[in-house]
Amino acid sequence: MVDPAFQDVYPDEVAVCYGCGRLNDHGLQIKSYWDGEEAICDFTPRPYHTAIRGFVYGGLLASLVDCHATGTASAAVVRAEGRALGSEPVPRFVTASLRVDYLKPTPLGPPLRLVARVRDISGRKVVVDCAILAVGVETVRGEVIVVQLREWPEPGG
Repeated sequence: MVDPAFQDVYPDEVAVCYGCGRLNDHGLQIKSYWDGEEAICDFTPRPYHTAIRGFVYGGLLASLVDCHATGTASAAVVRAEGRALGSEPVPRFVTASLRVDYLKPTPLGPPLRLVARVRDISGRKVVVDCAILAVGVETVRGEVIVVQLREWPEPGG
């Protein structure tokens, strides 16, 4: 049996994120899974995700890093607590810092592999390192610092 994607166990009220929400029909709907101590996600950009002909738009790449790292943080906290993925409560995080280094242009066409590793869990803060690879070549490297929400805020509040 294959474990569910991290994002597939989010409660419906928070599963609407543009990057990872399974309930957002217009979103990217990325799926992240454990592979040992790393979290992986495969994503194939669409032709309209272009920057200049033949290359992926950098903003999309930053969004992929952000959402994959946030999902990884949530799954890592559940794992660190010795709980099963999907058990309640599902920890939710917001991005406190997103640093993305573009190492080389990312080609549009081949599937991309995101690889994330949790560097540190300190209280409500989690630091995640994430790389994007195209045809096995690292094109993007990111560091994401996320903070666990104590409660989900009301819109406009």
